[in-house]
Amino acid sequence: QVQLIESGGGLVQAGGSLRLSCAASGRTARTVAMGWFRQVPGKEREFVASMRWSGGSTYYGDAVKDRFTISRAKASMTIYLQMNRLKPEDTALYYCAVQMLGGANYDYWGQGTQVTVSS
Repeated sequence: QVQLIESGGGLVQAGGSLRLSCAASGRTARTVAMGWFRQVPGKEREFVASMRWSGGSTYYGDAVKDRFTISRAKASMTIYLQMNRLKPEDTALYYCAVQMLGGANYDYWGQGTQVTVSS
């Protein structure tokens, strides 16, 4: 089992910045990737960003490219999402997730942290 704890959400004005954190614990040795997703009530979950654990390659959703940056502290199994130039449409519940070796998709999910961007 892997446990994920997100933090860093909150209320910010449009144009502002926030930094989310996600710490993984438990059986993390087989981690293939960690990522961020977001969801608004009534809409499908949306991919935000991910990082391959071996090598550190990063990937971004089109809506956040050039504004958000995913990074990590490898030793502590923590990933971050630096969100700049936030827009009201970035308002969502942000989830951290982990993909394990042998998994077809993301296997473990955090509880989510709310990000609200006011106009």
